[in-house]
Amino acid sequence: MSENCSHDCSDCGSSCSSRTQPQSLLAAPHAGTHVKHVIAVVSGKGGVGKSLVTSLMAVQMQRRGFKTAILDADITGPSIPKAFGITSHATGDEKGIFPVATKTGIEIMSMNLLLEDAAAPVVWRGPVISGAVKQFWTDVIWGDIDYMFVDMPPGTGDVPLTVFQSLPVDGILVITSPQELVSMIVEKALKMSEIMHVPVLGLVENMSYFECPDCHSKHEIFGPSHVEESAVKYEIPHTAKLPMDPKFAYHCDKGDIESFPADYLNDTAAYLEGIFGKGK
Repeated sequence: MSENCSHDCSDCGSSCSSRTQPQSLLAAPHAGTHVKHVIAVVSGKGGVGKSLVTSLMAVQMQRRGFKTAILDADITGPSIPKAFGITSHATGDEKGIFPVATKTGIEIMSMNLLLEDAAAPVVWRGPVISGAVKQFWTDVIWGDIDYMFVDMPPGTGDVPLTVFQSLPVDGILVITSPQELVSMIVEKALKMSEIMHVPVLGLVENMSYFECPDCHSKHEIFGPSHVEESAVKYEIPHTAKLPMDPKFAYHCDKGDIESFPADYLNDTAAYLEGIFGKGK
């Protein structure tokens, strides 16, 4: 039955039901924005390293010569500016809002860049938070971006729905850790991606192991990794592992994640470049 009908179209023989097509909810970006690829970084729970992976992926793609950006959709728990050492505020004019560029030129937009006090809590209800995320896409003058990474809040609530419906997301990276019920977390992300028709590009296991700085042997502190078997089970085409490395915290606390020398996610960056390249 069509939304505009008050009867069963199959009984009357009318074709009005076929004329009603589902409307796209994609929001038009700012007129001064052209983003080629949007990758969402998601997980089923908090504290697994979404912001870390988002930051490292943006750095890796920037090093490869791509113009990258981060849309920090974790409105109530933004941590991206801290990792990049950004203390200035976003500015704007009647045309829109300008993102803040990092030392190497990565464009950032985060709620903390709009607050007078970065420690002030954002006490908003879900619809208001979702509206702010949407405005980060529609009102921010991003310019020409090759890869935009969206740092998502955990779970499958209002903000992930807003991102998947409003932004042209090309795919998602699912972040997990060994101590989780991996299959449940991955399955939730997969089911949501199927509902929203967004492909899962890869599975990244954070805190996968600890490497002894002396003998270089690897220890699985939180138990054996399940990332490969999960990828096989759910037909996820790419996997990566991040170790428990104290240098992560050191560089994030100093605000210079861009100078972190390790290339743990280099293969993931190469994988994305192989899929998307510079243009569609």
